[in-house]
Parts: sequence; C-alpha cells; structure tokens
Amino acid sequence: MPPPHYDFLIKLLLIGDSGVGKSCLLTRFCDDTWTPSFITTIGIDFKIRTIELDGKRIKLQIWDTAGQERFRTITTAYYRGAMGILLVYDVTDNKSFENIHTWFSNVEQHASEGVDKILVGNKSDWEDKRVVKTEEGMQKAKELGIEFIETSAKENKEVESAFFNLARAIKTRLIDSQPDAAGAMGGPADGSVRVNQPSERTQGGCCT
Repeated sequence: MPPPHYDFLIKLLLIGDSGVGKSCLLTRFCDDTWTPSFITTIGIDFKIRTIELDGKRIKLQIWDTAGQERFRTITTAYYRGAMGILLVYDVTDNKSFENIHTWFSNVEQHASEGVDKILVGNKSDWEDKRVVKTEEGMQKAKELGIEFIETSAKENKEVESAFFNLARAIKTRLIDSQPDAAGAMGGPADGSVRVNQPSERTQGGCCT
C-alpha cells in the first residue's frame, strides 16, 4: 500500500447551537464557498482539507455536528476522537453565547483530556445586528482558558486563522512535544497522528 499524501491526520470538531454558522465555516474553509440559505445539519457531517503547516502536510478531518438537542446523544460520541474542538457562537444571538458554557461542559465530560479548544464568534460582518461584543467573547475565552477569535464565513474573515491556529496548537501538543503522539491523545495507540500512517488505520477513533 502506498503511503498517504500527508504527514499527520488531525481530527477537529465543530460544536455550538443550531444556526450559528458551523456548516458555513466548514464549507468556507474546505470549499471556499458560502451560501445564505440555512440548511440544518442532520446528526453529523464532515469534510477534509489538507494544509501545509510548519513544513508538514496536515490532513484535517473536520466534523460538523448538529446543534439541536435531539441530536446530542449522537454527536457526543464524536467528542472522544477529536483532537481539537471549535466552540462556535453567533455574535448576533446572545443565547448562543450563553450556551457556550453548556457546550464547554459537554467537552469536559466527553472529550479526551487536554483536547485543544478555541472559542469562535461567527457572523462578525453583521455589526448592525451584533449583541455580543468582542470584549465579551475575549473575556469568556479567558474564563474558560482557551483561545478566542471572531470570524465571518460570509466575508471569509479569519476563517483560515481559526482552523490553522487550532491545528498548530494540536501539532505542538501531540506531535512536536510528545515522543508517542497516540499515547498523548489518551486514545488507542493506532498511530492516528504518526507519520505516514494509512487513513484506514485512523477511522476508529471518531465513531467509537
């Protein structure tokens, strides 16, 4: 079997209330497209993009979760396999911002210990409808001890930075500083983030 065309595989997860723009962020980052129509994610969806990071080819497998309550039992099964999580809220929807604490608690309960996280305030282009100030987002991230960034999937502002920053943090934690990256994940030592591992060996962590 020929080696894959990447050095490392990193699994990311998008979580947050329904309608905050998780799917729009994903399609903007992976396909560089944006649509104004709101299409609800049913259960779980994912896309793949390979990026260059510090001279390495990183394959990002990004899972987009449904925000509705009825899908929570399905999506929590995906927390465990994630190496990085984007907690997304809508800057024009205060309720989605308040619910970040609930989403963060879900991460603490279901995800692997030490998983990298970033707080993302989406729809920053809607300044006339904004109800959550940038400073409030920064303060929330500080309270949770995670990074913060504001994005606009529509205008493609800081979308790349959100994913790249999270991927770089994961690479630093799991790859650069750990001799045994799989063990550092707290998951099965199946080589999920080791060099030149076939992708078939990396699927088990996401869905179990």
